Order: sequence, then C-alpha cells, then structure tokens
Amino acid sequence: METLALLPDWLNPETLLTALGPWAFWGAVFIIFAECGLLIGFFLPGDSLLFVVGLFIAQGFIDINIWLAAAILAVAAVLGNLVGYWVGEKIGPPLFDRPDSKLFKKEYVVKTHDFFERYGPRAIVLARFVPIVRTFITALAGIAGMPFRTYFIYSAIGGVIWAAGLTIVGYFLGNIPFVKNNLEIMLLLVVFVSIIPIIIEYVKHKREKANTEDEQPA
Repeated sequence: METLALLPDWLNPETLLTALGPWAFWGAVFIIFAECGLLIGFFLPGDSLLFVVGLFIAQGFIDINIWLAAAILAVAAVLGNLVGYWVGEKIGPPLFDRPDSKLFKKEYVVKTHDFFERYGPRAIVLARFVPIVRTFITALAGIAGMPFRTYFIYSAIGGVIWAAGLTIVGYFLGNIPFVKNNLEIMLLLVVFVSIIPIIIEYVKHKREKANTEDEQPA
C-alpha cells in the first residue's frame, strides 16, 4: 500500500496502525477520543484513520468484530466531545471574563453563543466531518453555554454517523482490489468528501446573506 503523501509518515493512519501491531485498534480508539475532545489532538488523523481501521479489520490485520469496533469507536468519539465541552465550559469563563484581555473578549462569547443559537444542532453534526473544526467546536459549544442536553444528543448522532459509518465503509470497501491497490487515492477522497458539508453550508450562508441584502430597502 502507498503512503498518504499529504501527511508526515508518522501521522499516516496505515503507518500508525501497523506500528501499533496488536494494539492497533485500541490505539485508534484513543486517537479518535483525543482528536474529538483534547484540543492538542487537532492534528491527529480522524476520517482516514477510521476508514483504514475498517479496511484492516476486513483484511484480518485487526482482529475484532466490525460491528463491535464501530460501536466502540462511536463511543470514543462521543466521549471525546463530552470532554471537549467540559473543557470549554470550565476554562471559558475565566478566560473571557478578564477585562484586560485583548485576545479573549466577551463579545467573542456572545457571537459564538448566537452562532449556536442559530446553527447549534446542525453545526455539531456537520463539524464531525470537518478536520480540525470537529476538535475545536466542542470547546466552543461549552464556552458559549450551549444546552448540554441538546449538545449531547446531536454529538451522539454525529458520532455514530461519523465514527461508525466511516469504519463500516472502510470494512466493506477493504477487500475491493481497486481500494487495496489505491489506498492513497481513497484516503484523499475520504478527506475531500469530509469537507463537502462545510462547503455546502458556506454557499448556503452566502446565498442567504445575498438575499437579505437584496431585500433591504435602498
């Protein structure tokens, strides 16, 4: 298999899992948890890692039932988000309540709160499929005071669709010769597909803004 050219070798999901050997699956579980909840985990692979885990299960490199694996990875993703929310909830107020802070201003919290009021549930689900964004939006939800019940429900929905879904897709595509022989292309495709939701949201937002401006009296 080829190495994903856009990532350093030590961050390539195939290299990571191969290096972990018998601990490959549990290493992947920790990485997914860290990428979803620990702010320092924003650089870790997520989408491509889940896909390769499924592929490795199909090929027998990782010895675990695919449905159990998908469930565990989904739980790790959701737990990671809960930790991220808790971090934002705890560190947010002290940071943004400082009157002399130029970086952490109260108005940023207000704008973030307004964002979640308008896009909250949809943003949490869509963010699952956007690298880096899915790491930081969890803390932002906590900082903005998004209702925990709402956050938990949509975080769980997104976690199952994302983590379980990509793992299962990798499993069922894993034994297709083209996929096995063109892993680099497949991983690039996974990354590209993962940013499509945010592109759609951006275009939709631009259109809504343009329509609002057109409706305003001259």
